[in-house]
This record gives sequence, structure tokens and C-alpha cells, in this order.
Amino acid sequence: MAFAFAGIRFSLALSPRSVIHGDRKNGGNASLTFLKDSLPRKVLAGNSSYDPDSASTTAAASRKVLAPGGESDGLSSSTDSIGNPEVSPDDLEVLQESTGLSIQDEGKIKAGQTPMSSEAMDDEAMDDEIMNEGAKQSIHSQANQTIEKVEEKPRFIAPPGSVKRIYEIDPSLEGHRAHLDHRYNQYKKMRGLIDQNEGGLDAFSRGYEKFGFIRSADGITYREWAPGAKSAAVIGDFNNWNPNADVMNRNEFGVWEIFLPNNADGSPPIPHGSRVKIRMNTPSGIKDSIPAWIKFSVQAPGEIPYNGIYYDPPQEEKYVFQHPQPKAPKSLRIYESHVGMSSPEPKINTYVSFRDDVLPRIKRLGYNAVQIMAIQEHSYYASFGYHVTNFFAPSSRFGTPDELKSLIDRAHELGLLVLMDIVHSHASNNVLDGLNQFDGTDTHYFHFGSRGYHWMWDSRLFNYGSWEVLRFLLSNARWWLEEYKFDGFRFDGVTSMMYTHNGLQVAFTGNYNEYFGYATDVDAMIYLMLVNDMIHGLYPEAVTIGEDVSGMPTFCIPVQDGGVGFDYRLHMAIADKWIELLKLKDEHWKMGDIVHTLTNRRWLEKCVAYAESHDQALVGDKTIAFWLMDKDMYDFMALDRPSTPRIDRGIALHKMIRLITMGLGGEGYLNFMGNEFGHPEWIDFPRGDQRLPDGRVISGNNNSFDKCRRMFDLGDAGYLRYRGMQEFDQAMQHLEEKYGFMTSKHQYISRQDEGDRVIVFERGDLVFVFNFHWTNSYFDYRVGCLKPGKYKVVLDSDDKLFGGFNRIDRTAEYFSNEGFYDKRARSFLVYAPSRTAVVYALSED
Repeated sequence: MAFAFAGIRFSLALSPRSVIHGDRKNGGNASLTFLKDSLPRKVLAGNSSYDPDSASTTAAASRKVLAPGGESDGLSSSTDSIGNPEVSPDDLEVLQESTGLSIQDEGKIKAGQTPMSSEAMDDEAMDDEIMNEGAKQSIHSQANQTIEKVEEKPRFIAPPGSVKRIYEIDPSLEGHRAHLDHRYNQYKKMRGLIDQNEGGLDAFSRGYEKFGFIRSADGITYREWAPGAKSAAVIGDFNNWNPNADVMNRNEFGVWEIFLPNNADGSPPIPHGSRVKIRMNTPSGIKDSIPAWIKFSVQAPGEIPYNGIYYDPPQEEKYVFQHPQPKAPKSLRIYESHVGMSSPEPKINTYVSFRDDVLPRIKRLGYNAVQIMAIQEHSYYASFGYHVTNFFAPSSRFGTPDELKSLIDRAHELGLLVLMDIVHSHASNNVLDGLNQFDGTDTHYFHFGSRGYHWMWDSRLFNYGSWEVLRFLLSNARWWLEEYKFDGFRFDGVTSMMYTHNGLQVAFTGNYNEYFGYATDVDAMIYLMLVNDMIHGLYPEAVTIGEDVSGMPTFCIPVQDGGVGFDYRLHMAIADKWIELLKLKDEHWKMGDIVHTLTNRRWLEKCVAYAESHDQALVGDKTIAFWLMDKDMYDFMALDRPSTPRIDRGIALHKMIRLITMGLGGEGYLNFMGNEFGHPEWIDFPRGDQRLPDGRVISGNNNSFDKCRRMFDLGDAGYLRYRGMQEFDQAMQHLEEKYGFMTSKHQYISRQDEGDRVIVFERGDLVFVFNFHWTNSYFDYRVGCLKPGKYKVVLDSDDKLFGGFNRIDRTAEYFSNEGFYDKRARSFLVYAPSRTAVVYALSED
């Protein structure tokens, strides 16, 4: 029989055997065969990146010394050095001075820069720090050309360093030295135990070469950690689901193992595409589970539970990466996306469609990184991918693992980094498909009782003090980087990880006692330090971003200096501030309040700023566009009919909010797909009615996909006002690409005028002027500046192309005058219309 799913055809076919293994009979194997006609065949040939021999030839030290909170597995671990995979120019002009680049035009990418943090500087030092455009910017000749290979950074996990550096960076930490020194000592102790018992962090993080299904020249070895199980057997199509055919053996550490030899004809004992599970006799009874380290799982149409899939396609069908990974850009501009809802049509979109249709759009818009949500398999689609069931498996809703690889390879061809939204903060409580009660116990991968349950998310919480949990999560992070060539991660829910209260019903005020005390989960902090150490040591160009709302000090300080090790923190307070302001009338907005929120970040700790993310787009919340324009968006966005005051205000503020967020909010910027043009609909995943235990019913949406899509055609339509907002967002990205202002060390805020409702600041070589006043426009308005010369307009939110009123003369020249103004050595006069943002730069002629 056969059925189709996510654009793939699964054929259930008998696979003859020529030997009897256990109770299996000849000809009794069924397999799922993947027929992929959507992948380009020219890239499906070549050698696999997986070496079957390396998985079975691992060396080991004694496992008798147990780590705190868990056990070693008694198995060997590799100490082999890892190979170095191949990694991956004149000033980029912002077309039409950042206003005229249309969505159909191809963009270009800047490559080969290293991130740096911004900091306030004295005027005397600023001149030396402002970047030289010609010396520091380079681009590729075409967006679709392969990035030239560059010399790699060495792969090396540095030993623990000194914790002293964090006290030099932030002297306020001295009062919490006992806690921080204890944390670092525990981290060093864990590193030592890993070195002693596993051969180092490099070997420890390659658990996928040891656990799960490991193919070798002679057959397949399957291993699973399930200490609570009394007996275990691997079952599936290949042995007619016979629990007596392939019984596994248990070692002293609770690891079950079986070796399945090849068939007499040399074919593998489990055919590619076979459904597989592990049957265990557990304290909770007989249980069939999807293997914890499964690399692919599918849900057959009409069925509720998922099935693990033994995924090992023939060599000629394996996707071979064609393009090296780009270097991390200096300024990170992230397009947050979800593959399933990325189609204008009400359906689940595919990896292939996203590759062909969405990636070129992201490139043209001027973003240099795409962050993809919901990659790890999750049985509940409406969880947005955050209730993960199979951590090593890419979601089969969207296609096959090889199709995901082709997506990532295409992004690299375009010069885009691909970041994965990884979930290590919690796991689905699904017992059928996931890790919950995997071996029949409550404490297998998770904490016991209430500490192991997140009541708000209805999910399970990992025990980061368990040795095997550390192996599982570290290996999981490495698997996605190694096998799929992701360029880094956005770690979800880090605040929940770092505190035993999980950040629930806690208002963080910034008092350091909130960060360093009994409420801190030191085990989780050590895991975060280990995973950042592993990632940055073995994948030096990889980027890690942590979702932390608490403001944990040292979060983005390197581990060797005593920090947690992330590259960036998501600046989550900004989005909350905009929602707070949007509930008020314009006259109640405080310029100082806006500036404080945007600039309130720790010294030397980089942030990714965003005005809104996927959170604000969910049903029950509102996007910025919807807060601003509400139901008028449905009737007054066509250019052939009159606008309304609400629409005019909304479009103007939508642009200003996004630009000032990018201009002041951090060293990186993020936008959720569709919000660049003010997508009019919220996100509502298909769902049926839900009956609660008390008998109440929560109404669903009749399993509709109507509001689980992105109508990109609205932003492209020249007859709609959405187009202007999209053009502005695109110009904003290309302006940053040219001037690199987000990572400039020069940042100075010269004016926060509560009466005029004006904010003026310098960042890099640019002068930004925002007039938030709802009616007042200002002629001959003096603004301070650092450098002398002739200034010109390089971005104007009031440009007609952006849906504005065209009140700024873009041909005008602005000459600086000597003399201090707003504590600046020079100044020039501008026209600042109401509700506009204008960016000025020194003229090059």
C-alpha cells in the first residue's frame, strides 16, 4: 500500500530477507520507501557525510566514576580528532539611496566580518572608531554566487579560564563572588569529569555516533538509555513487530543494546524507510516508544501516534552540500520564519517551497540570516514547534531530512546564515511519541514531581544534572550543526532553564540578588556554559542567541571569562514596551522612556533587538500593525480609495518604530515573516474543540489553515499600502548593510525632547532624527553632529515610495556649522515633519 504525506510518497512494500534473525522470517519485512522527485537530482550524488566505521570504532576510558546527578553509560566514546569541513567585495550602495530598491531587485551580501558590541564613547575617541567604509566593507558580485572559501578558524574547545574577567567588566558582581565562583568551579569540575570519563567534550557531544541506530559495514547496532525498563526489544516492519525477535541486552548503566547483522546478501537488516520502535517492560507496564535518538518520524494519515523511521537512504539519494557556510556577519539581521505557515495558501508548506520561494524573498529584502522555527519534530502542530517530541528528527510535516538539507544549502548559496530555533528548555509531555516516561518512570530525562513539570507550558523540564541528559542535549545541538550545517541557534526559554521557579510569577527588577541565589539552577547554568563552549570551540563561526527576559548578568560574556557564553541576548523588553505604548495615546508617549528601554543593556553584552516577533502575532495578541490600524486594515489599504487618519498614523508609526528599534536597540535585529509589511492577520493554528476535565469546552477553529499562513502577495501588490511598508523595511535593511551602524562603537543620543517629541542620535556615521509629534512639523530644526561637512538624506520614512507624504526634499544639502549644540561640536538645520524618521549621512562628493 502507499500514502502521500508532505509532498513525499511512502510505499509500504515487502522487503525479502535471505537469513533468519531471531524469530524473523524470510520475506517478512515492510519498509517505507521515500520517492523524492522534488530534489534536484544533480545534488543527490556523492559521498555521505556519515562514516559508518567511525560510529563503531570508539575508544574509551573507565566509566566507574559517576558524574553528579547521573551515571555514565559504560560505553566507549570517541577521542578521535574531528575534521575541518570547508567553510565559507567595493562599497555596497543602497539602491536609490535606500529608497528605490524594489522587491524584484536582487540584493548583495557583505561577508567576512566579526561582531562587536557598541558602547558609548567620548567625542575625542569617536573619530578613530568610526569605520572606514572602503576598508571594512566587501560584497559578493552576485547574490546567487557561491561564497568564496576563506581560511577556517581552528576547531578547539578551550580549557576553562579564569573567572576574574567578569568582575573587571562588572564590578557589581563582586558582592556575589561566592555564588559565581561556585558556579565556575562546578563547571570546571564537570569539564574534568567529562575529560576523565568520556575523553573530552568533543567526544561526549558525539552521542549520535553511539546511541540510536548506528550503521556499520557488518550491520546495525541499536542502543538506548532506559534504566527504568525491565526488558527491551527493537520492533518494526523489518521483523513483523515481533517483540521476541530482537531482544536487547542491558548493561550496568541502564543502556540497552543489540547488534543486527546484515542479511546474507549484504543488505542492511533494517531497510531504509522501515517503521521502528522499542518495546519495553516498564514500571508502568508494556510500552512501545519511538527511539529517543530517532532521526526521522512520521504520522501516517488517519493515525494519531507517530512512528519512528529508520532513515538511511541509498548513497546516490543522499543530499550532498554544494556550498560552504558563510562567515557570521558583523551586523546580524534575522528573518524569523516558520516553514509550515510560509505559504500564501491555507496549507502546510514544505522545505522545498520555502527553499524556492521564500529564501530569495528574504535575500531581496536585505536580511542576512534566516531563523527557522519548529524544525525539531513535534506531534502537536499548534505548539509552534515548542513541544518537541523527537529531538534529532526534522519535522516530517514539511518534507524529508534531505529536503531540509537542500533548503539550508540554498540559503548558504544566497549568503544567508541559517539559525535554528532549538528547544532545550523543556519537552513535550506526550507519552506516546516523546521522551516523557520513556522508560516508564517519571524521572528518566526530567526532574521528579513539580520541579519536572512546567504548569504554564504543560511540558516536562529536563534534569540538567543528569550525565545522560547532558550527553543527549549536547549531542543534539552538535547533530544539527554537523549533519544539517545550521549556522547557529536561538535557544528558546532560557529564562525558564536558569531558575528553579522557571521565571513564573516573578518580576525581575534588576536587583542582583534575583540572579545569584538559591533560585538559580546551577546545573542548568553549567549545561548552558558547556553547550556554548562546545559550539564555539568546534564551530567557531556559529552564532548562539539566548531568549532571556530576566537580564541575567554575564549572559553574553565568554565562558573562559566566567560568563554563560552566548553571543547575543534577545532584547525582549523592547517588544513589551511598544505594546505598552500602543495602548496609550500619542501624547502620553515619553521620549526618554523609549530611549531608556532601547538602550538598557549590559556593557559588552550584545543584544538582538526586535519590535515584534512571532509571540505578538499569535491569536489572542496583536501585531504592531493591528494595534495601530485595527479593522481599518481590511477596508482602507487600497491605493485607489481614500485613506483614514488611523491608517495614516499606523503606517507612519509602523515605520518609525521599526527604524528606531534597529537604530538604538542592539547589535542585531529580528523580524518575524510578514510583519515587515504589516501582515493583517494574526496566527491561529488549525485546531478542533478542546474539552476540559471539568466539562468546559474551548472552541477551536474547525481545524482551519486560513490564518496559519503568510500572505506575501499583499506586500508585493503595487496597488496596496502594504507595499510601502515592505519597501521601507527593505530600504532599512540595505541601509544597515551599507553603513553597519548597528555594530558601530560610536553611539551618542544628543536629544530627547519631551515637548517637541523629538529624538536625535548618532550611530556610526549616521544622524537619525525622529519626530513623534502627531501634528507639529519643525522648519530649520537644529540637530547636533560630530563630523563637519555636507550631509544628505539617505533614508526618509515620508518618501512616497514608502507610503509617505513626500514632504522631504531628497536633493537638499545640509551643511554643518561649527559651535556646540546639544553637547555636539557641530550642528546643521533640517526640516522634521510630524511622524517622520529621517537619516542623514555625510555626502561623499
